Amino acid sequence: MLRNLTLAIILTGALHGGIDLRLPTENQNLFTEQPDKFYMYVDRTFEGQVTKPWEGGSFGMVRNAIRLNDQVLCTKFHEGIDIMPVNRDNAGNPLDLVSSISDGRVVHTSPIAGRSNYGKYVVVEHTWNNSAVYSLYAHLAEVTCKPGDPVKTGSVLGRMGYTGAGIDRTRAHVHLELGMMLSRHYEDWYKVGSSGTNYHGVFNGMNLIGVDVARFFLEQKANPNLEFSTFVTNTPAYFKVTVPSKGTPDFVTRYPWILRGNPEGAKSWEISLNALGQPVAFTPSQKQVDAPIVTSIRPSNIPQRYITRNLVSGQDNCATLTTGGKQLITLLTDDFPISGEQVMDRKPASPKS
Repeated sequence: MLRNLTLAIILTGALHGGIDLRLPTENQNLFTEQPDKFYMYVDRTFEGQVTKPWEGGSFGMVRNAIRLNDQVLCTKFHEGIDIMPVNRDNAGNPLDLVSSISDGRVVHTSPIAGRSNYGKYVVVEHTWNNSAVYSLYAHLAEVTCKPGDPVKTGSVLGRMGYTGAGIDRTRAHVHLELGMMLSRHYEDWYKVGSSGTNYHGVFNGMNLIGVDVARFFLEQKANPNLEFSTFVTNTPAYFKVTVPSKGTPDFVTRYPWILRGNPEGAKSWEISLNALGQPVAFTPSQKQVDAPIVTSIRPSNIPQRYITRNLVSGQDNCATLTTGGKQLITLLTDDFPISGEQVMDRKPASPKS
């Protein structure tokens, strides 16, 4: 039944063409092969040299450089992209308006800067392939929308600013993320091992697993019929984790196109993830496991923790989930006590920058 639903959704997407997608500001230099004019740089001091690499504003392991033997590695994950302003006033304040990248609905706003490392931010829900996909716009100077507002591609959500952690007027930008919701029961997961107040509910950045949004824009521009589901499932897997089966995971129910195979009678699930922890496939398995275990990983002579943002430890083809990796899998599979139905826009969480 679920497999038939998956096929129907994919076929429906193919018949209706691609997504109306647009960058959130006037800055279009992602498409002009001028990355230094698109990404906001970071200030970097490494081995006594001060630089401003634009790469620090891109997606992936792009920050906190270290030298490991004869290689330079970046050890901090940046889950979105930082888009620099095109227009500033005489004082250097950015003037760029920030708009929705596609049709959708505003599901969360955070107008109080101190409640998140994101500063003032907005989350928009898009329905792509009959699944909810979320875009997040952070470090705003002001928010001009409210939850429940329907938006079209290009609808203004706010104005670029420099609210939040680690950013000043000179480095003002909009931080853009695009991703999937890990769990609808985030509050219960948060209560298990976290403290403090989460003002952002399920729309906290910790609960939205980001995809490489710049790559999605570039590939979708090259192929306007590209579907988000295809983009995700075509992303190469880096490691696989097998978990005990407790029925079809809610994540698979919400993103049925990620399913590979027939779930009937499965004893476990093999979850394929890219190097940064983005799930790209769920495959029913007959393997008997008592707890989540890494069952496959690409060999590397670099310690795996540097490649997987410390989700996996080990080297070569030996790997073990770290505490962070276990937390991700627990959240992804709802493997924690759930108190009951929760309202999707009132849950706690610790902010992510």
